[in-house]
Amino acid sequence: MKHVLLLVAFFAVVLSSPLSAAGKSIVLDGSTTVGPLAKSFAAYFTKKYGVRVTVSESGSGNGAKSLINKSCDIATMSRAMKAQELAAARKKGVNPLGHTVALDGIAMVVHPGNPVRNLTKAQIADIYKGRITNWNQVGGPNARIVVIQRESNSGTQEAFKELVMGKTAQISKTAETQSSNGAIKNRVSSTRSAIGFVGLGFVDRSVKPVAVNGVLPSPLTVRNSTYPVSRPLYMYTNGQPAGSLKKFIDLPKTPDGKRMIGELGFVVK
Repeated sequence: MKHVLLLVAFFAVVLSSPLSAAGKSIVLDGSTTVGPLAKSFAAYFTKKYGVRVTVSESGSGNGAKSLINKSCDIATMSRAMKAQELAAARKKGVNPLGHTVALDGIAMVVHPGNPVRNLTKAQIADIYKGRITNWNQVGGPNARIVVIQRESNSGTQEAFKELVMGKTAQISKTAETQSSNGAIKNRVSSTRSAIGFVGLGFVDRSVKPVAVNGVLPSPLTVRNSTYPVSRPLYMYTNGQPAGSLKKFIDLPKTPDGKRMIGELGFVVK
């Protein structure tokens, strides 16, 4: 009878784990930039291994919180975890371990009808600070610049500020806020005088990427580090992954994973 009770207790613990028994499901939460990769990996993984994978896109900051609160197995993030997030995790017995899954360029995009083809980082910073307010100040038409940014919880927003403006710089209060890469793309594509920034994988014919310091964003310029607004994309786990979780995290290293990264417009590490 003792052995039976021990077995029951063992399986109760296993079933209560985040991976729902022996790796029967995997939960991801976080970045909208990493979202297309996460969803592509999830569909592939479920089909190949029969493991259910769910993907939420609540933003990098919320992905970190989900990992810290043990409500997800993988936090997808378009920035590295902050020192305060790592400290909060350790207080809860969580050991965040970052895995670089791809490289990405943050593309500055304008309406296809906008004749401006190049901006310097200094000009972009001044646009977002509200110092440059008309396209004619940077060689464009006489039109007020509609500045589009992401919400404060976005990893892309934080990466943009760090890479272009400086961490402590303030974006103009007149800037519009959109909740995702897709929302920014849609707003810019329908507004002739708008400017915004999106992950490289979200650029299509509905918007026009502009060169930054004379370099256009592309897989090549991101890979060789000549495009000045580039960053890694991460998946964070609680410690070293094992079993199904490790297979999922290792997908970017496989031929199929690399193919999916390239097809989605991101850059293989």
